[in-house]
Amino acid sequence: MGHDHTGHATSSAGWVLFEIAAVVVLLAAALAYAVALWAARYRSPWPLRRTLFWYTGLVSVGVGIAGPLAQAAHASFTAHMAAHLLLGMTGPLLLVLGAPITLALRALPVAGARALTRILRTPYVRVVTHPAVAALLNAGGLWLLYTTPLYTLMHESVLVHAMVHVHIVLASYLFTASLIGPDPDPHRSSMAVRSVVLIAFIAAHSVLGKWLYAYPPAGVDAADARRGAQLMYYGGDVVDVLIIVLLFAGWYAATRPRHGLLPAHAAGA
Repeated sequence: MGHDHTGHATSSAGWVLFEIAAVVVLLAAALAYAVALWAARYRSPWPLRRTLFWYTGLVSVGVGIAGPLAQAAHASFTAHMAAHLLLGMTGPLLLVLGAPITLALRALPVAGARALTRILRTPYVRVVTHPAVAALLNAGGLWLLYTTPLYTLMHESVLVHAMVHVHIVLASYLFTASLIGPDPDPHRSSMAVRSVVLIAFIAAHSVLGKWLYAYPPAGVDAADARRGAQLMYYGGDVVDVLIIVLLFAGWYAATRPRHGLLPAHAAGA
């Protein structure tokens, strides 16, 4: 029957404050992007699709972390998994495609842009943006969440709930950016490394979906668990296919022959 014991918790002031804080953070991210667009207005035109990706991504994370779906997720595993797909897969993918680092580099003054570039080149950033590390943080975090008492605890403690959600969003963002991010990456891994890591991640995510179908978290109704696990399995596949397409599209764009290499007769035409 889901987590009935959370009914009181979801109505408490702590949970309301968490949702308010989450919305404030998302609004701040929306405002920061708008300010950056304004600051870079005299540069070459910024692609409209990047702006649409960013704001759609923020809405996706917002729907997954606050509001009716997020509140339903306390009692329904299926609703929880729908929220997970929004804030842990779809939202981060869209945010990555919004290219916020590139926009920041365009908007910042020279000193600020150089400082940001230095941060991107630090050993810490090199480690956490490696596809293998990002995949471990992402998939490993999900396995830890669903195969330990952490799932129950996150519905009982606002602090744990907040920490889990922050981890899910950031780990998924780092993982997606390490594979297909349009932003500059001084430590970009080879196509072979990214492909192998993506295959391993998809396998880990799929196996977790099947595991949850058979062994749901404590306190989750079996029928509800099956619906949630199927949503995770098939919904995750849709996002994974999009990432595969974008990965190979990026590889093709980087390796295709340039149009400047024309046949002699075409060049002289």
